[in-house]
Amino acid sequence: MKKTRLNWLMAMTALGAGTLITVPAGAESEEEIALEEVVVTGSRIKRKDLSGVGPVTVLNEAAIEATGVTSLEVLLQRLPAAAGFGGNQTSAYWVSNGWGTPQINLRGLGVNRTLVLVNGRRVVFGGTGANSSVDLSMIPMSLISKVEVLKDGASATYGADAVAGVVNLITKKEFEGLEVEGKFGMTDEGDGEEYLVDLTWGASSDVGNIMVNMSYQDNKASPLADDSRAPCPLFPDGSGGLECGGSSSTIGGRATLPAGATLRDGTILTEPTRINFNQGSGDGDFYEPYDGSRHSFNYNPYFNAVQPIERFSFTTLGSYNLGDEARLFAELMYTHRESMQPASPATLQDIFYSADHPTNPTGVDFTLERRRLLENGARDFLQEVDTWRVVTGIEGTINDHWSYDVAFNWGRNTGIDAIANNINMQRLGETLDPDVCGSGGIPCGDYLGFGDVTQDVLDYIVFNQQGTGGNEQISVSGNISGDLFELPAGMIGIAGGVEWRKEKGWRNPDSLVVAGLALGNQADPISGTTKTKEVYAEMHVPLLADMPFVQSLDMDLAIRYSDYDLFGGDTNYKIGLNWQASNAIKLRGTYTTAFRTPNVPELFGGVSEGNLTTTDPCSGYAALNSSSTVYQNCQAAGVPLNYVQLGNTILTDRGGNPDLQPESAKSMTLGLVLQPLDGLSFTVDYFDIEVEDAIRETPGSTKLSICYNSPSLSHVFCGPGHHTRNSVNGDINYLSTQKTNTGREVMKGVDFGAVYNFDTEGLAHSLDVKATYLAKYESTAFDGDEPFEFDGFIGGGNGGYPHWRANASWTTSAEKWSGTYSVQMIGSGDDFNATEGVGSHMKAVFYHNVQFSYSINDAMKLSLGVDNLFQKNPPYVASWTDGNTDTMTYDLAGRRGYLRFTYRLK
Repeated sequence: MKKTRLNWLMAMTALGAGTLITVPAGAESEEEIALEEVVVTGSRIKRKDLSGVGPVTVLNEAAIEATGVTSLEVLLQRLPAAAGFGGNQTSAYWVSNGWGTPQINLRGLGVNRTLVLVNGRRVVFGGTGANSSVDLSMIPMSLISKVEVLKDGASATYGADAVAGVVNLITKKEFEGLEVEGKFGMTDEGDGEEYLVDLTWGASSDVGNIMVNMSYQDNKASPLADDSRAPCPLFPDGSGGLECGGSSSTIGGRATLPAGATLRDGTILTEPTRINFNQGSGDGDFYEPYDGSRHSFNYNPYFNAVQPIERFSFTTLGSYNLGDEARLFAELMYTHRESMQPASPATLQDIFYSADHPTNPTGVDFTLERRRLLENGARDFLQEVDTWRVVTGIEGTINDHWSYDVAFNWGRNTGIDAIANNINMQRLGETLDPDVCGSGGIPCGDYLGFGDVTQDVLDYIVFNQQGTGGNEQISVSGNISGDLFELPAGMIGIAGGVEWRKEKGWRNPDSLVVAGLALGNQADPISGTTKTKEVYAEMHVPLLADMPFVQSLDMDLAIRYSDYDLFGGDTNYKIGLNWQASNAIKLRGTYTTAFRTPNVPELFGGVSEGNLTTTDPCSGYAALNSSSTVYQNCQAAGVPLNYVQLGNTILTDRGGNPDLQPESAKSMTLGLVLQPLDGLSFTVDYFDIEVEDAIRETPGSTKLSICYNSPSLSHVFCGPGHHTRNSVNGDINYLSTQKTNTGREVMKGVDFGAVYNFDTEGLAHSLDVKATYLAKYESTAFDGDEPFEFDGFIGGGNGGYPHWRANASWTTSAEKWSGTYSVQMIGSGDDFNATEGVGSHMKAVFYHNVQFSYSINDAMKLSLGVDNLFQKNPPYVASWTDGNTDTMTYDLAGRRGYLRFTYRLK
């Protein structure tokens, strides 16, 4: 029944869209010209020419509405300038200190290097404690009037964190009337239902204005159990398809018996032997040689392609005129978010059994390496997050030539995160101790073989863990801008200001987690505060005007001095040139520096553990040439020749580092703007970014690959502080990816854009094409080391860095209707770790989206849309995160349709 409804919805949408043809979602306007002087992202000086401040992508309200998107992270992550690791409803597991937190990662340089503003001011970090990025779910789309994305370093203008660029979310202002909007959507599988209701009311008069927005969103889960969502179905039924390995954490439990051991039946082992215990044969003491094809565990049915989220937001924006030239303004925002991610049953690991233990059927000392506790069922990860933001101040003008503002900005985020059905390891140990169990209410547990764990044991060892945390930001700022004096080429504009800022983050894990007694989730508390004092100045200087080949030549200068309580002072600057050669040709360029201090979780975040997607380069190394570096290194490390990594995750330490130092950056952009015809423009912008002493959490796969490809294991990543191995079977039993200052990161590429607006046959048409080519992205751990390449690669916990990303849209509109067809392209790429075989190379993926809107009358509008129109499934990625693909790069939900109704009473 659900599929029937969706197919009808798709048919109506396709009929309404007609024959519109185009290419990627997120219709955007690169060079939107403002008619009046306004402050635009990238400068504090009021100006008319938006294109003069650098490569800015502008998404106005009409363009946003045409996409049909109702979540900011989807809108922003579709931009070609977005890449790498970022949180969303698909990759909700991979966000440190904030499961379920949606984020934006410009250039793929990191969410902590992308500065997110609301109306030009900072926003408190989100998540469930001591986070380092803004929770985009706190800002409803119905509140947004325009999104400006500056794809250039802007630390001289905005301070720390603006290394990769700035996202400025501009809210609606002076809203008149009442608007109610509702949306319903679901996937082609009949799940993933989306319910959205927005209410906006506003009024204004000579005294001032007020706007109130309330938004409720409830997105249901899209389970991954359907094989169509997993690009490589586990355990195919023989009808064809690709068989991928499951988890080596088996439901019976696996172990490695050492060479020379004598079994209880008298068998003597001549080599280390992996065994697996009973998986349901009925004989609790049965065990046999481990065979991944029979014993591996398929955990895809326990995961979601898209996680559920429920959000309520309340926002009030207003101003009160204090006179003709001054007004009091205020912004109040509150958001409550509840999100959940199911997880597979918990895995016991590294439990020692003596030969004489009463439940040990082997008669040999061994360590139970992995045992999936299926008897206990699935786990659930849950979060409840509340975020407040209050901004108030005075703004005004002086003599019509100067403007000023003084503002107080306070934000606070608090969260509770929980894991249901986790294991108390202290109690589990008691159930294994023959001297303790069986009395005092402590049952004896038998964990060797599926079905042997009784309900009494589960009742004793299972608990629900809960942690709390939050973030707080306080800032006081003052800005002034105006005209200084006039030169022959025009008026010199200046801006200046000061800011004091305090940022605090904390996280208090469950007491059992802190004590290391909760299964697989040891974590230390986090608490820290940073303070910053800043002063800046900015100047716009017209150099030449009204000359042959020089309509105008302007220079932009900015400088900012920052004093950090933990790291001292630093100065950053920006130099920009804009040369308007004619009405059709403009050239622009900027050179900026940046200084980013470690944030609270990077500095004060304690060590935590987690099973992370990791590829061991020594797995199957016997098939390599014996003279190869990897072969020789794996043998030198004592890895058995027949070693094969079991599963694709390794228990990994991660967390903060109090010895971190600030990172510095330099960025340069060179751009060309062509406008050969009215309504037609082309933009090309080259970017070159270099980060020194970069703060990075290097993924385990990357560290291992670099180590075992270095001559004679000479790389620093080969040291015991980075990883160790089990001397019996070669498994990695310790791996650390704690944050460090790497030597250097270099990124180069080109942004392309084309916009064509024209009218024909009484219809208005708009074609918008954007693309980013990532030519180079390399990270070097220390001076003299071989760089690690990111460009052109996908997976391995890094996210996606294909050379090409693009999107485009075609919109046709008439008086009462409009239709938009868009396509998002994610370019081809190679797996970070696999060099051959299935999943080592991913072809380019195209997602087609369509929307049709019809105005029933002046007050009512109906919109129909389908995303991922042709049901493009994600590709199989060898170094996958979840669902056999890269959840940070590809769409897992599949085709989904929606209907939206808007009622506006003015």
